[in-house]
Amino acid sequence: MEIFSGDGLETLIKTAGLVGLFAIVFAESGLLIGFFLPGDSLLFTAGFLASQGFFNIALLLIVTFFAAVLGDSVGYTFGKKVGKKLFTRDDSLFFKKANLLKAQEFYKKYGVKTIVLARFIPIVRTFAPIVAGAGDMRYKTFVSYNVIGGLLWTAGMTLGGFFLGSIIPDVDKYLLPIILLIIFFSVLPPIVEIIKERIKKKKEASVA
Repeated sequence: MEIFSGDGLETLIKTAGLVGLFAIVFAESGLLIGFFLPGDSLLFTAGFLASQGFFNIALLLIVTFFAAVLGDSVGYTFGKKVGKKLFTRDDSLFFKKANLLKAQEFYKKYGVKTIVLARFIPIVRTFAPIVAGAGDMRYKTFVSYNVIGGLLWTAGMTLGGFFLGSIIPDVDKYLLPIILLIIFFSVLPPIVEIIKERIKKKKEASVA
């Protein structure tokens, strides 16, 4: 959708302001309906706008960090209470069981590190805290990794946009290609995993 890239994303962020940014990051981090939101490009663009004086960068970092951490905490609590039931739930407009299973496989592979690593993978970052809660991860362990992951993700993306906007003249001309690159690298890991899994299944089928 155009609103999630280039000028559309800038307009969305300017209109939403810090309150809107908090709500979007919070929803993508911990609410089932937030899996389609553009977290990476949103944070990067917000950082760029901060370099142009639209936001105070320190306040932006604080707001997005707390939104990410609180969002994951809500996702964990939701998973703890009703997460197991989701695995038997039918697909709906805002819920696809495949997304939940993808996060579960990621969790099985990386364990508690999933809470940090998933921050940088769209869709998985929305469902990872829910899977952690459903999988009975200790809350103290979850909180530690949640804070680390939230800090690395929000600070990394936001400061990336801020510093590029500060050092490159007329960087707004290149904002759309940069955002498209961010989106590409965001979706690359799950694509690689899917390809590897298919190759693995073909090999197993040929052996059998």
